[in-house]
Amino acid sequence: MRPTLSRLGRTLAVGVSGLLLLSACSSGGDTTAKAGSSKPVAGGTLTTAVDTEPVSWDIHASTQDVTAEIQRGVFDSLVSQDSDGTFHPWLATKWEVAPDFKSYTFHLRDDVTFTDGAKFDASVVKANFDHIVAKETKSLYAANLLGPYTGTEVIDPQTVKVTFSKAFAPFLQAASTTYLGFYSPKALAAGAGKLAAGGPADVGSGPFVFSGYTKGQSATLTRNPDYAWAPKTATHTGAAYLDKVVIRFLPTASVRAGALTSGQVQVAKAIPPQNVTALKAAPGLELISRANPGGNYNLWLNGSLAPLDDVRVRKAIQRGIDVEQDVKTVTFGQYPRAWSPISPTTPNYDKSLEGSWPYDPKLSARLLDEAGWTGKDAQGYRTKGGKRLTVEWPQLSIQATREGRDVLGQAVQADLKKIGVEVKRPNLDIGTYNTQVYGGKANIIDLSWPRFDPDVLWLFFNSGSAPAKGGINATFLTDASFDAWTDQGRATLDEKTRADVYPKVQQRGIDLAVVIPLYTQVSLVGQSDEVRGLTFNASNWLTYYDAWLVQK
Repeated sequence: MRPTLSRLGRTLAVGVSGLLLLSACSSGGDTTAKAGSSKPVAGGTLTTAVDTEPVSWDIHASTQDVTAEIQRGVFDSLVSQDSDGTFHPWLATKWEVAPDFKSYTFHLRDDVTFTDGAKFDASVVKANFDHIVAKETKSLYAANLLGPYTGTEVIDPQTVKVTFSKAFAPFLQAASTTYLGFYSPKALAAGAGKLAAGGPADVGSGPFVFSGYTKGQSATLTRNPDYAWAPKTATHTGAAYLDKVVIRFLPTASVRAGALTSGQVQVAKAIPPQNVTALKAAPGLELISRANPGGNYNLWLNGSLAPLDDVRVRKAIQRGIDVEQDVKTVTFGQYPRAWSPISPTTPNYDKSLEGSWPYDPKLSARLLDEAGWTGKDAQGYRTKGGKRLTVEWPQLSIQATREGRDVLGQAVQADLKKIGVEVKRPNLDIGTYNTQVYGGKANIIDLSWPRFDPDVLWLFFNSGSAPAKGGINATFLTDASFDAWTDQGRATLDEKTRADVYPKVQQRGIDLAVVIPLYTQVSLVGQSDEVRGLTFNASNWLTYYDAWLVQK
């Protein structure tokens, strides 16, 4: 039986599984991975290999990116977002935003039906959004995306008004994600258990039907022949080109890469960095590399718990890790080291942080002296009052090996040992991990969080996102400046204001040493040259609607 995680536990444990996307290409948004070289052809089955299998298929309950990525083909959203951050009509033909950002009125298409025949209308929007915030849904991420949601009013069958208790400017971006997509009324009534189980019970209005799922092996999406409401960001209209998309779950990197090179699959995600050179040289294959938007893979330092309640100790640890060399070695140079808690492909990224906090073990030593950790024990670790300077950084085996994070963790341990800090890395079961993290008993937590909006910084730093409230603020600090700036950014879409407050948040996070950015996640996707039209959405997730296969 699969263990159950509490909200934060699952958030942290599962949310760390991110996407990847390439270094060489653009920032987020709907982009064509490989331009079509001829006229698209309908038909055929595209087989894809992914490294992670959804724990839950319920888009309203899961935090996993793999759930949202696969289910994107099944579920539509009110709006779509392009690579410039501009929003376009989808199930909503137009919308009005109140000047105070406390309400959004959407005008809906009147020709949309779910694949079970039910009609999409305003009552469906209300039922789905109310379902997300209902306690029994136990929503992890979608409820956060709805922010200070107070309700949805059905104005008429094609008009709906969504309201919030506070200004909530990021709502359109949230509404563009799979997590706020729409189940058919019948599917919604079936209950959380069936939605989480996946397969035909998951009924949406998207270009594909979730026609089959075999746990531990594969999921199958079949073309919806009646689809006629593609978002404006797509490159064609009407039904999808592909008859089927088969997603195989191949967690072992070598197996996944081998499936691509042997032709068993035409697309493989999460190509291991050590296989990149060989894949590039292989005839008939192409590597796509794109940097993810949103939160980098960061270490979050618990500022409420000794010894990291002393900023000098936190800063000593931050400057005592040779991030540049460690990341380069572990990722074979495929992932760029990070300088900010958010990636360079995220709007309002603070480029001025680059190079501003280099590896400096001499500074670390001085800071630890100043903090009173002046003694040394027989193993070379620093001591104060006879107590060794030790921090705990728990790990879950299901996440630790991803992207070589276990090896990177060993490098961090070795670096910090050189400055006299012992890092313990207990490998915990999910329940114990959850207790440690949720209760603020861990000194360090590692986490990444893709999202194409700097509002992700609110999740990381605002006290309203405290773990006790179901959030992910793993600094466990309440800081008036973080709260003010992230609230200010969340309350407006004014670019001047956002360009002012979000860099301040990033800078303060580094200055207070509550975060140690390690690397920007990069999606390394291998594909056969028979695949055309594979695209990425704003979150850098693969979409199959425009994809087609060259006839050989």
